[in-house]
Amino acid sequence: QVQLVESGGGLVQAGGSLRLSCGASGSIFTINAMGWYRQAPGKQRELVARITSGGRTNYADAVKGRFTISIDNAKNTVYLQMNSLKPEDTAVYYCNADTMMITSSASLEEYDAWGQGTLVTVSS
Repeated sequence: QVQLVESGGGLVQAGGSLRLSCGASGSIFTINAMGWYRQAPGKQRELVARITSGGRTNYADAVKGRFTISIDNAKNTVYLQMNSLKPEDTAVYYCNADTMMITSSASLEEYDAWGQGTLVTVSS
């Protein structure tokens, strides 16, 4: 199994900043990519930002220029620096990892891991 642990959510005023972190652990052979998704009340989960192990990134249009995703491959950790936060950024943010996992039979299989979510609340 692969476990993801997120941290860094909280309450911030509009225009403020927060930094989310997500560390992966467990039976990881390799991580292909990590990303952040968010789900606001009454809405579907959506991609915020994603980064490959090689550093290639993509962002949702709504966060381009304000959010920056980065990855520390040695620590299996992804970060999301969120600046100029807006009330519409309020959501539960989920970490995701696209991994190759070592199974109990010592084979490899793809495993899509999710964190438990961290709440980000931006007040106006």
